[in-house]
Amino acid sequence: MSRVWAVCRKEFGGYFNSLIAYIFSVIFLGAVNTLYVWWVLVPSGQVNLSPYFEFLLYGMWFIIPALTMRSWAEEKKLGTDELLLTLPVNDWEAVLGKYFAALLFFALIILLSLLVPVSAALLGRPDWPALLCGYLGVLLVGAVFIAAGMRISSLTRSQPTAFVGSVIVCLLLLGVNDLLSRFGLPAWLGYLFSYIDVGEHFNSIARGVIDSRDVIYYLSLVFFFLVLNKYQLERRKWA
Repeated sequence: MSRVWAVCRKEFGGYFNSLIAYIFSVIFLGAVNTLYVWWVLVPSGQVNLSPYFEFLLYGMWFIIPALTMRSWAEEKKLGTDELLLTLPVNDWEAVLGKYFAALLFFALIILLSLLVPVSAALLGRPDWPALLCGYLGVLLVGAVFIAAGMRISSLTRSQPTAFVGSVIVCLLLLGVNDLLSRFGLPAWLGYLFSYIDVGEHFNSIARGVIDSRDVIYYLSLVFFFLVLNKYQLERRKWA
């Protein structure tokens, strides 16, 4: 774990040296908070944080691909991935170190978004248990998106390509049920895609219902994408 932490610290520090990370973080928080205040809070005059989590999810389609696009693509472009893999760090340690760094930076961004719920608490009485469950759901969805984004980044040396690819994958993960429901699928197939849809599990958690099956689902997706990421590193070694 010490080598995982070493990679994590290096990558986490790299986010603070990246102008793109700052720009996308400011745009993300600014857009989410502005939309919620002017489209929900001001017109209704009521503290309803459910739309706020929807805005967070929509914003994650862009902020997370922006965070993960450089994770492997930049290493491959600069040729430093070969150096990293020759160090006394195995594939899993490199993958997990980069993953935890991105997850920590995303968690920091989400922590900054607490300004709105705390401010809203001064205007009303938010349902704090549901609020905490909503943030848990956001972090779980973010964990999946980050793992998926890193997998896409490992496939290319172009950051823009990694960004676009990650956006598409995140859109599919969060909207596959809504997209395919328009085609009049059989009930059993609709149920299958409903289960696959990341948003369906989020809705359950956001209502304050923490089901172990939902948590296991998210963690399984994270593990799946991280395994694919490790497999990509192994392929490069043998190429």
